[in-house]
Amino acid sequence: MKWLVMQLLGVIFVALIACSIQSISADHESGEGIFKDRTEVVLVTTENTNYQVYLQAVLRNGDGQLINVTENTKTGAYIPHEISDYVFDTLMGEKEIITIDNIKYEKAQYTFSPTLEQRWMGVHPIFQQPIIKYKMEGDALEQMNKQIKDYSLWKMHYCADLSHIGHDGLQCIPIFQVLVPTMSLEPSDVITHHWTILRELN
Repeated sequence: MKWLVMQLLGVIFVALIACSIQSISADHESGEGIFKDRTEVVLVTTENTNYQVYLQAVLRNGDGQLINVTENTKTGAYIPHEISDYVFDTLMGEKEIITIDNIKYEKAQYTFSPTLEQRWMGVHPIFQQPIIKYKMEGDALEQMNKQIKDYSLWKMHYCADLSHIGHDGLQCIPIFQVLVPTMSLEPSDVITHHWTILRELN
């Protein structure tokens, strides 16, 4: 009888492992989850979806004088996955219900000013656990503090341990992103992102 119980437990254990491997690998398949492959996420444009993503980027010099205000129109994108809903629902604060063309939306707004290190690395976290520490040394540090850099793609990242969805360790994934006209920033410039995310109410 002991032998039969051990065999049965072994079969159950193997079945549980097989099911969890299928779930993890499915998240890496295009169209099924977050990741296209180990380094790239699946993004879709917001055209004809329940999300609309807008960004107003306000650029000021180191003395606080206004240089430029840039907005996107129809170039928003997001991850078509429940993690986008999670970020929208839990990390973007108070929501407002608005109506546009007889369609009701939840409206969330988020303001963020990326640091020079975040701009240089291209990581703009709405949430990060644990805190990411940037370590720039030598030539990279000198370039970061002296070089003018062009920007046109801005992202809102969710940084966390994503091992529960099949990715090892801390990852920063771009939940929402927009393409705006290219702007050149000096290291002392300050850019402020004013994100507006609309999600259609069912």
